[in-house]
Amino acid sequence: MSDPTYSTKHLTGFSVPDDPSGIAADQYRSAMRHYPAGVTIVTLHCEQGPVGFTATSFASISLDPPLVSFNIAHTSSSLGGLHATDSLVIHFLGEHQRHLAQRFAREASERFSDRSLWTRLETGEPVLHGTPIWLRVVVQQLIPIGDHTLVVGLVTRVHDETGDDPTGAPLLYHNGRYYRPTPLGD
Repeated sequence: MSDPTYSTKHLTGFSVPDDPSGIAADQYRSAMRHYPAGVTIVTLHCEQGPVGFTATSFASISLDPPLVSFNIAHTSSSLGGLHATDSLVIHFLGEHQRHLAQRFAREASERFSDRSLWTRLETGEPVLHGTPIWLRVVVQQLIPIGDHTLVVGLVTRVHDETGDDPTGAPLLYHNGRYYRPTPLGD
């Protein structure tokens, strides 16, 4: 990290020349469909009301302090709400919650239309009922990168209802379909 170019690049952002790789977007998207990911729903409250969207780009990036990240497309209808809030909730969906993943992938007006599916935390963020684990996160950085924005947040609360239940499996997304994990033999 002693290279000043490296440090400056990461502090101020960087630009990428047009099509530096020669890889077509469809080719890249097709390859990425083969990488399985856990399904999360991000919810937040802004002046216009509740906002939420599915995200499969979630990652834990630091234990101390507890930091997480995810990406959101610049074309997302939820991006404005994300820029207008300081905090959000990230829900780790269980295999029984495919219906929520599908709902939050639809039009924004349909996502919170069923009030029986969610309530608000005392801090205002919408929280989805029946989600095994959710994290309340304070937004630390919004970093425009490529055609997405990288969101980095500090975890301020962990809600975990999994207990010792070994049957609670996460919802996975792979190659355009939802899956549940199956353990491999020893």
